[in-house]
Amino acid sequence: MFKKLLEWSKDAYIDLPWRRDRTVYKTLVSEIMLQQTTVGTVQNHFERFLKIYPDVHALSKTSEEEICVAWKGLGYYRRARNLRKAAIDIVENYDGKIPGNYEDLITITGIGEYTANAILSIGQNKNALAIDANIERVVSRIYGIQGKKGPKLQKLLKKKFEEGEFREINKCGGREINEALMDLGRIYCQARSANCLGCPVKKKCIAGNTKDPLEYPEIPVKKIAKTYELELLRIIVNENNSILGYKKSDDEWLAGQVECPTFILKSEDKNLMQYPHLDKKLSYKKLKKYKTAITKYKITNYILELSTQEFKDRFSGKFRKYKLTDKLNISTATTKALAKLS
Repeated sequence: MFKKLLEWSKDAYIDLPWRRDRTVYKTLVSEIMLQQTTVGTVQNHFERFLKIYPDVHALSKTSEEEICVAWKGLGYYRRARNLRKAAIDIVENYDGKIPGNYEDLITITGIGEYTANAILSIGQNKNALAIDANIERVVSRIYGIQGKKGPKLQKLLKKKFEEGEFREINKCGGREINEALMDLGRIYCQARSANCLGCPVKKKCIAGNTKDPLEYPEIPVKKIAKTYELELLRIIVNENNSILGYKKSDDEWLAGQVECPTFILKSEDKNLMQYPHLDKKLSYKKLKKYKTAITKYKITNYILELSTQEFKDRFSGKFRKYKLTDKLNISTATTKALAKLS
């Protein structure tokens, strides 16, 4: 069934930097980068990151601050910290060699079920199925497997693969078939459209020969998430090329990043605990402002510029000075505030 698919994939090969001169390390880095991020975004940063950290040993020796700076532009910095932890784990427990079996891979910090299977199949060309959103959709359509998109369906597909029900997939090379299925999902077999006429597996695809292939898999109805309006005060103390700030903790938004002193002025969500509430009256409506958003919050940020002494006289909190000349992982909100005042 998949001979035409593999031939098509070679001809329609998407030139991605992590596919060139493939290594297991490149696969590890690219797969963690690709979590919660578009292919285009990763393309813009992958080679630059590899120049800084060419192998797992270099990655294991970096600091959390340094890797977050190198990660700038990719977002979701927890992934960067997890990648560093994975490298440390691999160096300390596996002599710097990325393991070649699922049981060891899954124990490494930052490597989950999908990433472990991607390392095995794509990185090491072993018989495994890396079930991401593309492969979940494509395989469920080809074999006509009903079910709601999500963990339960992925678990069912994994079980069927391991029990040998997808014999045609098992016969192909792990790397070739996984990349071909992913390519098919990106180009022909998309979530909201299926170009069955051009598809290289059309004749054998169960969903493709039904009236509506988009019925596979069933997409759960999303509840409309409630959004909250939030007004924050961002205080900029910028003297002698240093800013006053603090490093966000692991249980806060933008963990590990440096942020300027920030206070809640007004919040529709009375349970929000990300920042302290301003406990004094302040006329802020005429201050410079800018808009941001995070999770379910639409934020209006007001900027108050103060000297060090003015800040000490009016506010309290655990803040320290950070030199702007150092390599800092400054939050986007703080960067925008500085730009507004420049």
